[in-house]
Amino acid sequence: MKPFMPKLVYFEPQALDYPLGQELYNKFSKMDVEIRETSSHNQIRNLPGDTDLQKYRNAKSTLVVGVRRTLKFDTSKPSAEYAIPLATGCMGHCHYCYLQTTLGSKPYIRVYVNLDEIFEQAQMYMDERAPDLTRFEAACTSDIVGIDHLTHALKKTIEFFGTTPYGHLRFVTKFSHVDHLLDAKHNGKTTFRFSINSRYVIHNFEPGTSSFEDRIDAARKVAQANYPLGFIVAPIYMHKGWEEGYHELFLRLHEHLHDIDPNTISFEMIQHRFTKPAKNVIMKRYPNTLLEMDESKRKYKWGRYGIGKYVYETNDAARLEHTISSYIHEYFPNANILYFT
Repeated sequence: MKPFMPKLVYFEPQALDYPLGQELYNKFSKMDVEIRETSSHNQIRNLPGDTDLQKYRNAKSTLVVGVRRTLKFDTSKPSAEYAIPLATGCMGHCHYCYLQTTLGSKPYIRVYVNLDEIFEQAQMYMDERAPDLTRFEAACTSDIVGIDHLTHALKKTIEFFGTTPYGHLRFVTKFSHVDHLLDAKHNGKTTFRFSINSRYVIHNFEPGTSSFEDRIDAARKVAQANYPLGFIVAPIYMHKGWEEGYHELFLRLHEHLHDIDPNTISFEMIQHRFTKPAKNVIMKRYPNTLLEMDESKRKYKWGRYGIGKYVYETNDAARLEHTISSYIHEYFPNANILYFT
């Protein structure tokens, strides 16, 4: 698939005070892209569209260039100590995505241009924990790889962490547009992860993202560029024939990566979950989705900020963890399984 290109771009006036903001303004001014001004990247009220669904779909192709003013980083357990805020929102249309609710009223894509201020804050967190390693997750609120061909903010961040003695960067993507990142001076301080899933899940629930084959081709390039490589199997979903579907996933993964050192590969496993607000939003935005969200078949688990989530029943979750782990051990016996949640 072609790299993302916005149809509409908003700029905060203050964004032009930063080199990246000016660079993006000059770039989009030369393209066939409508540019508008907004007083705040949090207040985009005039998106085109006659219905909420039309506005949502238009928002997914809208880029907002702004300044990140809140520099207190959120935590990002279990993958990292902190989330580093480079962007918010995603151009993908994954039906199950938790961003459906956390960004419910603001589904447009925001990028932040005050990178030096963000890096200074990250350095403060590293200094506080030194000499312990501090991990930063760059994909908590976006798929940063999917937009970095436009901004190169991720590349700058990779090279920033490449110079730090006690910092480590992590991010995950469903996009294959990695070529500009392959020569970044990462110095082994960035773990480059790809989201993978069964054919059923990718086909039915991940429109607007790169194919499995393209993701794995990108993963080969990343491994050959000596990045630590990781895969997130998420969401692990009990569809009809799921055991065979996930077995085929790891067989195909092995066929593509059999010559990559397995000691450099890590896996994270996340079972499918949803909240009641997410279910309501998903059914409005993807009314024909095949995503199963029957609360009676799930276990209720308390979450952050008092918003509980529905996860698989204990026995089902244990079966998922055992099955997927066995496939990893079968095809990648020396890989590191970080967690199941």
